[in-house]
Amino acid sequence: MAWNTDRTKALLLTAATEEFSDKGLAGARVDRIAAAAGVNKERIYQYFGKKDELFDAVLAAELVRVMSEVPIEGHGAASIGEYAGRLFDRHTKDGALARLLFWEGLERGRNTVDRATRADHCAAKVDQMLTVLPGIDRTDAADLVLTIVTLCDGWTVLPQIDALLAGSAPDRLDRRRAFIVRTATLVADDLLEEARLEKAPLEGARLERARLEDSRS
Repeated sequence: MAWNTDRTKALLLTAATEEFSDKGLAGARVDRIAAAAGVNKERIYQYFGKKDELFDAVLAAELVRVMSEVPIEGHGAASIGEYAGRLFDRHTKDGALARLLFWEGLERGRNTVDRATRADHCAAKVDQMLTVLPGIDRTDAADLVLTIVTLCDGWTVLPQIDALLAGSAPDRLDRRRAFIVRTATLVADDLLEEARLEKAPLEGARLERARLEDSRS
């Protein structure tokens, strides 16, 4: 019977996602991943290479999946708040990506390996932000995406801090979600206003030039 390569890779990625998100890169074990997937561990080396390369494949796949599942859509500041709420909901249901990113930051710092695929998708995310908030600076758009991601990821990876600061009231999840939505909306609105004010003098100058040209004709 022919070996189903795609199915085997999918099984290994699923098992590796759970192992790495739970134990990090250093703490994860290839033999545990193979056992959880029901696959000989030699298949890991065959398909993905070393353990750190498997980690890169897992993180890239999770990043692409979450970014595709939670797009930035609509128009205006309210749409950014709505995006932040949807991303928070996504991480609340499945926090694997948040944990993977925090493990990577702790164990690697800025020395990520698989940059190409992830960089392309991150750039596309900033492009989505610029489409929803036309006129804002690209660096501001990138910072806003990062701020929202950080706020949403924090709920998953810093539960002890949340409990210490805010307690464990029954409505805690809803309150945290609402605060993140409010923060994202206010920042987006502020950036749009800043872009409008920067554009106003240029638009005024253009109108004045047009008026002078009309008066001379």
